[in-house]
Amino acid sequence: MPSPYRALFAAPGTKGFSAAGFLGRMPLSMMGIGVVTMISQLTGRYGLAGALSATIALAAAVAGPQVSRLVDQYGQRRVLRPATLVALTAAAVLLFAAHYGWPDWVLFVSCVGVGCVPSVGAMIRARWAALYRGTPQLHTAYSFESVIDEVCFIFGPIISIGLSTAWFPEAGPLLAGCFLAVGVFWLTAQRATEPEPHPRERHGGGTALRSRGLQVLVGTFVATGAIFGAVDVVTVAFAEEEGHKAAASVVLAVYAAGSCVAGMVFGLMRFAGAPERRWLLGVCAMAVSMIPLLLVGNLPLLAVALFVAGLSIAPTMITTMSLIEEHVPRAQLTEGMTWVSTGLAVGVALGSAASGWVIDAAGARAGYGVPAVAGAVAVVVGFLGYRRLKRPAPRRGGTVEQHTHGERQERHMA
Repeated sequence: MPSPYRALFAAPGTKGFSAAGFLGRMPLSMMGIGVVTMISQLTGRYGLAGALSATIALAAAVAGPQVSRLVDQYGQRRVLRPATLVALTAAAVLLFAAHYGWPDWVLFVSCVGVGCVPSVGAMIRARWAALYRGTPQLHTAYSFESVIDEVCFIFGPIISIGLSTAWFPEAGPLLAGCFLAVGVFWLTAQRATEPEPHPRERHGGGTALRSRGLQVLVGTFVATGAIFGAVDVVTVAFAEEEGHKAAASVVLAVYAAGSCVAGMVFGLMRFAGAPERRWLLGVCAMAVSMIPLLLVGNLPLLAVALFVAGLSIAPTMITTMSLIEEHVPRAQLTEGMTWVSTGLAVGVALGSAASGWVIDAAGARAGYGVPAVAGAVAVVVGFLGYRRLKRPAPRRGGTVEQHTHGERQERHMA
């Protein structure tokens, strides 16, 4: 590992919470696809399987920011453990209901409960921010976390699908639940690195989404999530049309690998100037990278095009986290990060649905028009909201917001 990454772990406790965060994050990429695999094997009803997976995603989109808001107020340990117990109990009911053929409504109610799973990635980034706020190491830390996200999305689905098909149908979701339990309870046992809670009576009420800059980031990432959701669905359909459906997982792993490589390199770099410019450039790069997908004619070319497309993902996500730091009060940082994840989740659901309709009507090749359109929407939203991101944001911290524009004012005057 390059020296800037080694230096991250010089601080006591960093290795522990990072390892716990990795385990706790695996269910994000395992649970949805695991439920699809489980239900399709047990019942053969792909429509039900997809509906249950979408229910988990939408429930997480609703519950995630609320859980994170409570975390900001009361601390990670006090909130994450009860929320995780709710999610684990619901997951257990889901597995029993699926195994014993209980009514469909039980499955859906259980999936709503599973959606209460906390955003572990936001919790880990909040710990890095508490350690390295205002230093170059925070950029490296966010880059490292982006790489970990991609590793989870490369291996999580493979593990979940593999266990459910080779062992027993419930194995994938069961292992996801085990990862969640171990990761969260290990993480919350590490009190020394837990960020200080910020009770609302000292810091005022309201949601982090009141920040105009955060609204732009969330809106843009709804469109970005639509890119991800559409690419996943269309790639599976394209591989099936080519007669190699199993190769879809490899091609999508190459897409994530491109982002992983870019994240590692981006974390080694140091930048001067406004981060919002790099962010907008990244959004544009993601949109442009969707155009070649409309032209590919076979799976090897598709893999190359997706690897190149993946190169813009991690840098854009890393810069997004830096912008959240500037536009959201420190007392609402975890909630702010979770809102971006929520935007992505909503976008993934929309992109998956839209691409499915296009594929049914016109075939897989036409389906790649959905991520292309979503990319164009992301660019439009980014440009329209760019001025909000350019405005100097007050440095927030302590018990009172400190309106010191200093560094950003000088930067914008330069």
